Amino acid sequence: MSARLFFIPWFVLATLAVAQLPAPPELKSVPEDLIIPEISEGAPTAGKRVILHAPGYENEEAHHLIYLPIGWQAGKTYPVLVEYPGNGGFKNKLGDTCDGVPEGCHMGYGLSGGKGFIWICLPFVEIANGKKQTAIHWWGDVEETVRYCEAAVEQTCAQFGGDRDRLILSGFSRGGIAGNFIGLHDDKIAALWRGFLTYSHYDGVRTNWPYKGADRASALERLKRLNKRPQFISAEMQTTDIELYLAQTGVASDYTFVPIPFANHNDRWTLRDIPERKKARVWLARVLK
Repeated sequence: MSARLFFIPWFVLATLAVAQLPAPPELKSVPEDLIIPEISEGAPTAGKRVILHAPGYENEEAHHLIYLPIGWQAGKTYPVLVEYPGNGGFKNKLGDTCDGVPEGCHMGYGLSGGKGFIWICLPFVEIANGKKQTAIHWWGDVEETVRYCEAAVEQTCAQFGGDRDRLILSGFSRGGIAGNFIGLHDDKIAALWRGFLTYSHYDGVRTNWPYKGADRASALERLKRLNKRPQFISAEMQTTDIELYLAQTGVASDYTFVPIPFANHNDRWTLRDIPERKKARVWLARVLK
């Protein structure tokens, strides 16, 4: 009786191999060790998170949040974590959500643990019916968003002791793209930052986003304003696509790539005691030294 040989197509073998891989871990597998303070009313003070309007926006809907660290004292200076949120209306099968407003930011508190840093969460600003409002999706009016950022940063430094030489721009998803799209929009705003910390998406990697300036030629002009300042670049599971893109641009800088080992599209990893948060805190200490 002769033996029979069976040919199994490569794509079947690949499917079987993938099927045997364990599912990537989810954020819920690691408990949070930090609780962000609730939003309070009244003037900013140590340990409180309150709503503010940047100068020139006092009568507008657009607003930002400020958190002054535990132990904050008037007259002293502090590094500032400036943060942008992701797009609103987001929800996935893992239970991740994003509302697109400054109140939904988490990264700055997780990175600082509520100590040693002023943390401000900024809006993207759109103009509708003659009012300047928070844009839930994408950039709103780009020039207005840039103006709000500059005004809020100046207010933070002038009134609350933010150190103009130690400003870190951070963000998640849409906010991660904003690190370059807004933070390097022109020479004036680009000059503000000591470093950048982005999570999940990076300006220029994808070119099919639904806004003007998503093309790589425009992204490259923004990236050139980085001037070799450090960037901590993180994303879900891998950063290979961002690394390849940056290598192709030829723009050398102090890039640190850190994949976040969870399937979730969610910035709450910063509220968990994981090695990647430790790496981000070490990076911050190095950059601000």
